[in-house]
Amino acid sequence: MPVNLSKGQKVDLTKSNPGLKKIIVGLGWDINKYDGGFDFDLDAAAFLCGDDGHVSSDADFIFYNNKVHSSGSVEHAGDNLTGVGEGDDEVIRIDLSLIPANVSRVSFTVTIHDAEARRQNFGQVSNAYIHVMNEENGEELIRYDLGEDFSIETAVVVGEIYRNNGEWKFNAIGSGFDGGLEALCRNFGVNV
Repeated sequence: MPVNLSKGQKVDLTKSNPGLKKIIVGLGWDINKYDGGFDFDLDAAAFLCGDDGHVSSDADFIFYNNKVHSSGSVEHAGDNLTGVGEGDDEVIRIDLSLIPANVSRVSFTVTIHDAEARRQNFGQVSNAYIHVMNEENGEELIRYDLGEDFSIETAVVVGEIYRNNGEWKFNAIGSGFDGGLEALCRNFGVNV
């Protein structure tokens, strides 16, 4: 049975799951009734950050155009252009044992592609969630349903895993950004 989190809650990931090395981070969402003439294209991404909350290089930004980190520790499974269907809309695979020592946290985000031009925002999105599964057995370990009613935001930091005394923990963040991918990248120190 997974641990269900609320915004701001932190929970242990590896201490209560000894030997856990490979996880799958799945993100999903639904689109509210919308007649703007455009599909919603939401994009998940991961930022591998140091203690300062910034990437050490642009290569630490993993998304649909940079799918695999050079260490092999983080892999984006591909871009879902419509979000249609049940279950996870986008998936990021993590090998905790391969995350470089200078990376203390991996932040998971979702942005709306071309949100400004398409006049779209997270107020038009519902049932957004992130969950963490054990890749070896498919067991869902952690789930965070965003529940918050975002209005003008076009990007959300959904959650993160972070190192704490040699163990990995999960933090349910749910923090919205206006300004889309560009604002998010600047926040994490990626050159735009």
